Parts: sequence; structure tokens; C-alpha cells
Amino acid sequence: MTRHHSRIPVRLGFEETSLRLPLSAIMPLREVSERIRNSVKYAQIAASIQEVGIIEPPVVARDAADRDRYHLLDGHLRVAIMLDRGETEVVCLVATDDEAFTYNKRINRIAIIQEHKMILNAVKKGVSEERLARALNVNISSIRMKRNLLVGICPEAAELLRDKHVPMHVFTELRYMKPLRQIAAAQLMIAMNRYSTNYARSLVAASADDELVEGRKRRKKGGLTDQQLSLMQHESENLDRELRLIEQSYGADHLDLVLATGYVANLLSNARVVRHLAQHHGQILAEFQKIAELQQAA
Repeated sequence: MTRHHSRIPVRLGFEETSLRLPLSAIMPLREVSERIRNSVKYAQIAASIQEVGIIEPPVVARDAADRDRYHLLDGHLRVAIMLDRGETEVVCLVATDDEAFTYNKRINRIAIIQEHKMILNAVKKGVSEERLARALNVNISSIRMKRNLLVGICPEAAELLRDKHVPMHVFTELRYMKPLRQIAAAQLMIAMNRYSTNYARSLVAASADDELVEGRKRRKKGGLTDQQLSLMQHESENLDRELRLIEQSYGADHLDLVLATGYVANLLSNARVVRHLAQHHGQILAEFQKIAELQQAA
């Protein structure tokens, strides 16, 4: 079965050049709590910035009324750490429209591809493997494996998975596929929110022969017939189409959600508002507090 892939026009979601901005011109959507500042995640990011600098620039959007001020969309911990370090400026990506904001806001640790980029940057700067291992709290063999993580992975698939928590062996499975199939597989993982090695193996099994790298044998999962594999391919194509429909509105919806949760968190920082809700709308206050707690964890 041959699958035809149409070329989709790509619209720039960010200004073409990054900007070095004064930290005083950046307005966070939320404060970083003391609990977050004392977390393992915060310490790990701070250590990595100390060792190799910022790998992923924070993302900001220009204020509609004052073009010299910016709303911080992504990177609250990185900006907080820069302020703690006494820095006055930071290089940022500037979003050009709401739909550009498609970042995963529920990252609780550094994603594996971010670690890979950090390691490559550190190696270029002459940072030793021992120093990196201390910064990331991992052993040296893990550093060496992550250094070669994206060998045989096309840039587009790597970009799709850049902030996902993907087991290293998933990339072994992706190497069985040609670039277009790698991209489709990454999109399916995101759509299904499944990043396990077994799921990646099932995607390899569901791939047509002409979608696999030459010389790689098609590996069938035990007990699957050709008819079942054909059905898996059909379902994969259906998911691919559904994913593209969702992509059309996901960015704007995600930004609306982040701005709304930021607004709720700001409301709860006002003692008079909290007191009024507690006296007259206790159930609403409880729901607002749940939303604010989720946002603090993001």
C-alpha cells in the first residue's frame, strides 16, 4: 500500500530573528512560587543554565498597547532563574500570532531532546561529560547515549517531539522508518498521547514496506496477519487526517486556556476577591483554586 503525502504550507509563527530583551520589559503571566523554586525541576534547570546556558529561548508576545513590552508565554522558570542570577537581559522568541503558541505547558522535567541539545551545546563549549553528569544528575553512560539520540532521526520529527518525554528506545524504532513516516509516527504519538516503546513498535509494524528504511526488515508484532496490518495502516491514515483538523484550532485554543488560567491566578492573588468568593461562592472559589494549582505546576 502506497501512501501519498501532500505538502502543507507552513506559516511563520514567530518573528524571523530572536530578540535580546530587558527582563524588566517582560511581564510574566504568573509568579513562580517558593514551592516551585525549591523543587528538583527548578534546581535542575538552574544547574543546566549555569553549566551550558539557556537552550530553549523563552517565548513572548508583544503587548498590543505598548510594543516595547512583552507578555511571557513560555519559560517562566527560565526567566525566574535569570532574575535570580542577577541577569538583566535574555534572548527570546517573539510570537507573531496566537496560533503560534502550541507549546506543551505541562512539562515537569527536562524533555529528552532538550537534554540532547544541551549536551551537544556543552560539548561544543568544552564542558566535560563528568560536569554534565553532575548538572543533570545522571551517569556518564546516559550522557553518551543522549548525545547520539537524534542520529538517523529527521529534523521535522525531532522538532515535533522536542518537548515530549519519550523513552530513548522509541528513537531506535523511529530509525526503522523513512523521514515522512517518522513525521507521521511522531504526529500519531502526540495525537494519542502515547510515547511508549511498544506503541512505537506497533507503528513500525503498521508501516508499509516502502515507508521503511531500505535493508530494514518489516517486523510484525506476534500474531498479526497481513489483513490486520492493513487495518492498522488504515486507522493510522484516519488518525493522521483527524490530527490535521485539530491542528487548525489547537494553537488559538491553547493560548486562550493559558491566558484564562493566568487571569484566574491573578484574581486569587487579590485578598478582597478571595474573601468575597469564600463568603458567597465557595464552590467557585474551590474550582478556581484547583485551576491555579494546575497552573503553578505547569
